[in-house]
Amino acid sequence: MIARRQILLAGAAGAAALAFGPHKSLAQRFPGVAEVLYDPENPVLGNPLGDVTIVEYFDYQCSYCKSGHAGLMQVVKNDGNVRLVLKDWIIFGENSAYASRLVLAAEKSGNYIKAMEALMQTKGRLSKERVRAALEEAGLDPGKLEADYGADSERINDLLSRNMDQGEAFNFSGTPSFVIGTRLYGGVMREQQLLDAIRAARKA
Repeated sequence: MIARRQILLAGAAGAAALAFGPHKSLAQRFPGVAEVLYDPENPVLGNPLGDVTIVEYFDYQCSYCKSGHAGLMQVVKNDGNVRLVLKDWIIFGENSAYASRLVLAAEKSGNYIKAMEALMQTKGRLSKERVRAALEEAGLDPGKLEADYGADSERINDLLSRNMDQGEAFNFSGTPSFVIGTRLYGGVMREQQLLDAIRAARKA
């Protein structure tokens, strides 16, 4: 399990020179900064040009992820200079994968946020039927999203696979888990914890 506020990056002349260092307990390759913070296939919320990036590894069936979601979004909105990257990390099985695939497919039609928020507001465990119902209630067509996923499945599955590899490489114990600036944070983060982490990232 990671230590909270574990520093990932070794200081250098500037951000471009920073690189994730090795983790002694990991046999697999440790991901680089650009892979984690700036994967071009991952939707970006908040301010795309923000000076601090928050990455959250989450699962649509994670009750802790859902309970902290509104607060996270509010902190990002209030700050105005934070990039938010939500990384689907499938740890609760096929129904979570189904949800993530359809939400990521919704980006093609400009409906990523609508689809994501619809599923973040669900309660308890998901089934494919509950995923479809939540999307329909939000005004989206699950059948079209399935078709969009089918047409873009290789890219979406590759993204989900990269997210999985990163979560495992970081030795996260579960969701939610965060990378904020250059540090790892495990577990739910409340408003003041997020504000403190953002402040620390700006000082780094």
